Amino acid sequence: MSSNVKAWRASIVHSLADPAEVGLDASYEYLADGLLVTENDRITGLGYARDLLPTLPEDAEIVECPNSLITPGFIDTHIHFPQTDMIASYGEQLLDWLNNYTFPAEKRFAESHHADQVADTFLNELLRNGTTTALVFGTVHKASVDAFFKAAEQRNLRMICGKVMMDRNAPDYLTDTAESSYDDSRELIERWHNKGRLHYAVTPRFAPTSSPEQLNAAARLLGEYPDLYLHTHLSENSQECEWVQALFPDSKNYLDAYDQHNLLTERSVFAHGIHLCDQEFKRLHDTGSAIAFCPTSNFFLGSGLFNLPKAEEHKVNVGLGTDVGAGTSFSLLQTLNEAYKAMQLQGAKLHPLKSLYLATLGGAKALRLDDRIGSLAVGKEADFVVLDCESTPLMKHRMQYAETLDEKLFVLMMLGDDRAVRYTISAGNVVHDRDM
Repeated sequence: MSSNVKAWRASIVHSLADPAEVGLDASYEYLADGLLVTENDRITGLGYARDLLPTLPEDAEIVECPNSLITPGFIDTHIHFPQTDMIASYGEQLLDWLNNYTFPAEKRFAESHHADQVADTFLNELLRNGTTTALVFGTVHKASVDAFFKAAEQRNLRMICGKVMMDRNAPDYLTDTAESSYDDSRELIERWHNKGRLHYAVTPRFAPTSSPEQLNAAARLLGEYPDLYLHTHLSENSQECEWVQALFPDSKNYLDAYDQHNLLTERSVFAHGIHLCDQEFKRLHDTGSAIAFCPTSNFFLGSGLFNLPKAEEHKVNVGLGTDVGAGTSFSLLQTLNEAYKAMQLQGAKLHPLKSLYLATLGGAKALRLDDRIGSLAVGKEADFVVLDCESTPLMKHRMQYAETLDEKLFVLMMLGDDRAVRYTISAGNVVHDRDM
């Protein structure tokens, strides 16, 4: 019988820990001429090519990837698949943008054939950009979540999604009730949660569109299924923050509106977190909750700048989110481009090795999946990406003058996009080949 061993030869880099905690030098492993060995869906070997090549079975398939860099698959900790339809919609800030563009687009997902079509487009875009895991918003319709999970299951992807819960301050055609949202979510949980590589996230859109009764229903689900995720928005826009305070007058701050309903857990991920106080950062740390840093959409909607150094100071888990469709690219490379600028505007630096961490292991830690994905350690699931360091004429030219790993990573993050993704591999299978 033939083996299922496959070996990928290229330069290889992956994060070992957060540079903010262990320092840059201890935060990564780099192999200039490395070999990544997989068998079926697992990583079974990682080392220098000269050491591992002689150990391979005779029938092992070896993929040579010159001028390339292998990294773990990218992890997107906040994105809306129904908003694929209205990405790049002009001229509004958050609340008007939701009413004028987002809600009308999401109305169409009541139709399962539309949801199926967009789910395929959405996942193909993720894979084309090297993203192998994402935490994803559906719509209020069960059909949207069924469509997403069905398409993800067919590709054997590790994905997380949930039905939006929204029972007030939204169009009638998109609202549910506290009880119906509980019942619909529970039905979807029973059908999809932990099926293969899939997970469910309880998904109240944000505090203004959920009544206290609905937030209690969300907490009830979390109590009944302890390994569920909680996925929602937090402190994205200053007007939004004022609205939350008016709707929840007894809350000490925006985060407390969720906290009072027992929604802060180790599997809670809050998108944005731009306008947080120290008390909120501390509470996020104490509960093990995470923030999804979404610089592209924060710039696009004029929402503000996320304070990453403050999150580091409080040791809050942070992942990276494209936040399509307010985000204007599925590419986490392009998202890191924007993250760097967000830090520059605050007088802070975002080192390329920290960027690598945010897009891979940091995202895995935020999602509590770092025992399975996020690095290239032996035994982890074989989710990784092969980046072409000469994917455009400009990148090829610039790489001639990049003498260190830091420089090469930074060039990829500033100039890279979907064109730089040569292969995307999920569970050991090629799910995107740029040249096919």
